[in-house]
Amino acid sequence: MPSCMETLTMMFIVYMSLPLGYGRQGETRVCHLQKSLYGLKQASHNWYSKLSTVLLSDGFTQSQADHSLFTRQTGSIILVVLVYVDDLLVTGNDLLSIRRLQEFLSSKFQLKNLGKLKYFVGIEVARSAKGIFINQRKYVLDILADAGQSGCCPASSPMEQHLKLSTDFGDPISDPSSYRWLIGRLIYLTISRPDITFAVNLLNQFMHTPWVPHFDAAIRILRYLKGSVSHGLLFSSSSALSLTGYTDSDWASCPMTRRSTTGYFITLGTNPVSWRTKKQSVVSRSSAEAEYRAMASTTCELLWLHTLLHNLAVPLSSPITLHCDNQAALHIARNPIFHERSEHIEIDCHLIRERVQQGLLHLQHIASADQLADVFTKALGVDHFRILTSKLGITSLHAPF
Repeated sequence: MPSCMETLTMMFIVYMSLPLGYGRQGETRVCHLQKSLYGLKQASHNWYSKLSTVLLSDGFTQSQADHSLFTRQTGSIILVVLVYVDDLLVTGNDLLSIRRLQEFLSSKFQLKNLGKLKYFVGIEVARSAKGIFINQRKYVLDILADAGQSGCCPASSPMEQHLKLSTDFGDPISDPSSYRWLIGRLIYLTISRPDITFAVNLLNQFMHTPWVPHFDAAIRILRYLKGSVSHGLLFSSSSALSLTGYTDSDWASCPMTRRSTTGYFITLGTNPVSWRTKKQSVVSRSSAEAEYRAMASTTCELLWLHTLLHNLAVPLSSPITLHCDNQAALHIARNPIFHERSEHIEIDCHLIRERVQQGLLHLQHIASADQLADVFTKALGVDHFRILTSKLGITSLHAPF
């Protein structure tokens, strides 16, 4: 994981305050900068422009699905560079090509090679013959310590079942900034902990005016994390390369707006690659409509992942399977004839039907009890929650893998 940054040779004029003793009263002077400086608005843009120009000149192609991803394929050899500010992740299937790339980048920038990936932007990485394990154990411990919850009693789930939160229930908390700080850090934790995604998304809706019940629910998440500090995601090395999606919705779940909640979970083989919880932007008049809107959102994510994996030269088996537990939504997606019940979701209908007719998407019914996306739409009972989260690829760092 080489980390690199160069002082850029872009020239532009900016106005700065001169130190005392320079110039006389009434004089107006400016500094003519010959290199970009940290802290200026142009610095990050100039740095990315310089780095991308260097990579493109070396034969790399910038992904249209993610502009921070660069790939270069020569025959059977592929190199991948992922950029995060001034940190680079470099990988590929040929060690000699990786070393040559490092030498090339060293001739352009000052590099610090940190060796094999172990820690990156708060994410810890471990390897074995069975696959790659990522978690944010240190990050969780820091949150617990900073929130004063290191000694709290563990909870069996991140949110109490059937809990209903609103903006007009309870008393306002004395320090809203502490709530916002906590939720902000928990949002970043959902990178490796899909099991808390729904709870964090729900509490994120009350950042403007948090009340005591909202803060108590946030503490419940911390108690759940206390009992699962070492949990993370295992990416199996023997998994099949096929995209599978699970989509679900909770109709009119918001007590304030009566909008539905969309949830989806996408895997590559058995490995989790994308998940989300989101309140829908409009009110749905039926559960079938809410499910169909969720299906459309999941389809967009599947198409994006299909493009991204194509950039990474990952051979995908077609079609992509999308699981839904609502028969009415599946019927609308398969039926080429419009009727008055579906005319108000016409765009979503076209989106999904075109992909089905192209053979890219295969819709399949799944029982509600087996719907993995259920974790992302509502707070479940402890037993059902444990059954579903065990199928999300979540495991403990100390478990054999």
